[in-house]
Amino acid sequence: MTEDSFGPVSLVTYNRMPLYLKALYSMREKGEKFVSSVALAEVVRDNPSVVKKDLSYAIRGVGKPKVGYEVGALIEDIEEFLGYNNTKEAILVGVGRLGQALMGYEGFSKYGLNIVAGFDVDDNIIGKKINGKEILPTGKIASVIDKLKIKVAILATSKDKAQFMADLLVKSGIRAIWNFTPAHLILSEEIAVKNEDLAASFAILSMQLKEILRKEK
Repeated sequence: MTEDSFGPVSLVTYNRMPLYLKALYSMREKGEKFVSSVALAEVVRDNPSVVKKDLSYAIRGVGKPKVGYEVGALIEDIEEFLGYNNTKEAILVGVGRLGQALMGYEGFSKYGLNIVAGFDVDDNIIGKKINGKEILPTGKIASVIDKLKIKVAILATSKDKAQFMADLLVKSGIRAIWNFTPAHLILSEEIAVKNEDLAASFAILSMQLKEILRKEK
């Protein structure tokens, strides 16, 4: 499944929703009760009409004239829209430095993601626990997926092992893979894949920095 296949809602809209939530969380902490689409747009640095259209996909109520949306209710609506309230259990394959960092990140629970176990081929790691979750040998992947009915996997192996492990995950019942490897996975269109290309992200950041520095000269 391609990353822009989300029915009537575009990928860019989904990508903006967490930005709105971040801004709204901050507003709630400051004690702000209402926010307009214009005010929210200023915080996230976007067009008010874009923000208003995005929110229309998520909100279940309506904003109050001259007051805006209730911050607490808007947060709940967006969290529900993004599925944060429906906890999804996942496994992580490849418990190197990146994998360990991902397993140790407690913030995932806030977004409805619970990593129940990690898998690796390194005997020095197998048997240990990270954030209370045990590291198991990859030979147990299929049985754990079947027993716990896991549908989501986080892939953080080396590039050369990524495709093999992805194929094993899909064969074992996984239907969504969050890919943190640099490998381009070749999988069925029926499998959801989200690629986190760290090199590409840093390249974009470097380009943006270069442009900022050019303007400062």
